[in-house]
Amino acid sequence: MASVLHLHIQTSQSPRPSLLNQGHLKNRNPSILCLRNTESKENPCNGELTKTRRREALIQFGFSASLFPSIVLNASAETDLVEELRVYADETNKFQISIPQDWLAGTGQTDSIRSVTAFYPKETSDSNVSVAITGLGPDYTRMESFGAVDAFAESLVTGLDRSWKRPPGVTAKLVNSKAAKGFYYIEYTLQNPGERCRHIFSAIGMANNGWYNRLYTVTGLFMEDESEKYRSTIAKCVSSFRFT
Repeated sequence: MASVLHLHIQTSQSPRPSLLNQGHLKNRNPSILCLRNTESKENPCNGELTKTRRREALIQFGFSASLFPSIVLNASAETDLVEELRVYADETNKFQISIPQDWLAGTGQTDSIRSVTAFYPKETSDSNVSVAITGLGPDYTRMESFGAVDAFAESLVTGLDRSWKRPPGVTAKLVNSKAAKGFYYIEYTLQNPGERCRHIFSAIGMANNGWYNRLYTVTGLFMEDESEKYRSTIAKCVSSFRFT
């Protein structure tokens, strides 16, 4: 599995120098992105093997999350943006999401991600919201195909956690998880040794475009020490996501 996801971004304004000069983006923004079909009907298995494959899928799912590059390198927002949202509608990918009025949008894709749309403020901050879309195999027809939400969330966060290693790596902690209206909502934190703690809200859902099932992962990120400024805005953006 590649350690860097190459992402080509197109925005409504000139790309930021850090994106142009690197050719790829550094892995800073955790999002849930890429999952192969590990329960193919072409490979019949017993119950224990099914559990093993689902666990492997979740580990890959989480590992991809820890590698997702930050689309937003410099941004900021004001607290009152919670009440100043606009609806962004993607007619091609059939979704809509509410975002702050003055946030910018960028789109792109990688080899493993069919589509990525990122939303970010103009000023300096690490806060952002992104929507990633990946294809799924026919065995995945609803979120319950991955197991119950609590087990799914626990496996995801456990797969991201590297605090037990020597020397310790990233510390991942599950804050909350719930299922509602066909989505899995997961809240967790990630912190690399010596770095600021990142707080993540994720909404994960599934839809069919007429040919195949697709996994939509909405991820909102803010730094823990900026919770008062960004938390309510990011949470409202993520919870506003809808299929159209």
